[in-house]
Amino acid sequence: MAHYAFLDENNIVTEVIVGKDETDTEHDWEVYYGNIRNQTCKRTSYNTQANIHLLGGIAFRGNYASVGFIYDETLDVFYAPKPYASWILNENYVWEAPITQPEPTTDYTWNEETQSWDLINE
Repeated sequence: MAHYAFLDENNIVTEVIVGKDETDTEHDWEVYYGNIRNQTCKRTSYNTQANIHLLGGIAFRGNYASVGFIYDETLDVFYAPKPYASWILNENYVWEAPITQPEPTTDYTWNEETQSWDLINE
């Protein structure tokens, strides 16, 4: 089974469906599903996150697409919307703050105004 993402006119994912496996070569399934919905359709890999295939295979299109994700046709990848203006898309198609979070195991929230991490008080 394969997953397919439908894109709006701005290359934003509007829906992800389960469809025909890419090994079924009867049709070009991206074109087939796209024609049915009159939308651009791109296959996405459920097992790809941060440009790594979770089962040891070959990563496909950067990240598994989700509703609201962006499809970059130049890079041929999916990635999440930019969470803050200062964040940068890294080489694995994941947004990073300009400053590393102090302690990854502690809860912090990014403060865009001060460009710093604020500790979340429990």
